[in-house]
Amino acid sequence: MAIPPIAALEIGTSRTVMCVGESDESGRVRITGVGTYPTTGVRKGQITDLAQARVGVEAAAKQAGKQADVSIWQVLLATSGAHIQAVVNPGMVTIRSGDRVVSREDIEEVTENAQTVQLEADRQVLHTITQSFTVDDQPGIVKPEGMRCKVLALNVMAVHGLRNRIENAVSVAKSAQLEVTDVAFSGICAALAVLTPEQKRNGVVLVDLGGGTTNYIAYCNNVISAVGCVAVGGDHVTNDIALAFNIPLNRAEEVKRAEGSAVIDSESGGRRVTLPADVGFEERLISCKTLHTVINARMDETFRVLRSKLDEAGVLPHLGGGVILTGGGAYLRKVTDLAQRVFGLPCRVGLPVNVEGLESVEQPAALSTAAGLALYGRLTYEDRGLFSPLKNLLKGVFHR
Repeated sequence: MAIPPIAALEIGTSRTVMCVGESDESGRVRITGVGTYPTTGVRKGQITDLAQARVGVEAAAKQAGKQADVSIWQVLLATSGAHIQAVVNPGMVTIRSGDRVVSREDIEEVTENAQTVQLEADRQVLHTITQSFTVDDQPGIVKPEGMRCKVLALNVMAVHGLRNRIENAVSVAKSAQLEVTDVAFSGICAALAVLTPEQKRNGVVLVDLGGGTTNYIAYCNNVISAVGCVAVGGDHVTNDIALAFNIPLNRAEEVKRAEGSAVIDSESGGRRVTLPADVGFEERLISCKTLHTVINARMDETFRVLRSKLDEAGVLPHLGGGVILTGGGAYLRKVTDLAQRVFGLPCRVGLPVNVEGLESVEQPAALSTAAGLALYGRLTYEDRGLFSPLKNLLKGVFHR
């Protein structure tokens, strides 16, 4: 049975994005419609004004639906924010058969045990992700069925967030006459779109640089080993520039894009940039070196916070694939140079290579989350078992 088009919604701090994905006969997802609109009513990834946030959702849905020639009334929703956390939960069973051979039933039992995560009542589980099995004292087993042991153990990572904050984002979609069929963590969505199987095997960390948040997800030996979010993003850099030079936010964003650099650029020398007068602000002449210093301070701090979290999780020595930057912030000049210095690992910009249809889009890395969410929807629909439990809720989502 053909998979219907899937609409993926990201209510970001800076802009709201809607992507419509359609599967071809080979199973590849092609993005056939993209809608974007500047976001208001969102701060650090969290809804602060339902009515203002709804405007961006309505505009992005209308644009994407028109481009894809579909009527959008059900969506998948990406969520982010510092409230997103991950916990590893262990499960264990004793092999009861006389020959001590691990059966399919044993695997199902230990999986069920590991997925029984005890959280506070205000937390909602978004994903439970199987990591690896341990057979007696031998860890890192991928397929234990048929092996002999006394005890079979399994670690499952549960990604969870505050229920009220997730439901606030769902309420925005509902107010725009859209039904939310599933919610996924933005970082996982971006990884689905960007990372290759080889990178995951070698060990890699994806850093999704958004407007109000920075998400990260690390793979070691093809297993998700660390997940999280810090409430700092590109908008904080813009705000720092506005405060440092006493200029309006729109001018600060413009000069960041045109002249900004994450590394203090020695080539800029004594070069200065003239900023035209704005309402309530006089014409300003600013130093490029000072501008770069302001940007570098915030970005360096952000990367060092991430490095600390990865070091705490014990994954830094296992990242043979280096650091992949995606999201709109990945287009800041020399941001990969700074990341390479801080992490001590190779770094590059990651594009949504696992979906098609974005080849001609300007700055496609900024669409990684929404495009990956459409891919997540296809995988969920087909019940491939990548995330468990998977919610097969997308049947009959669209009517042309």
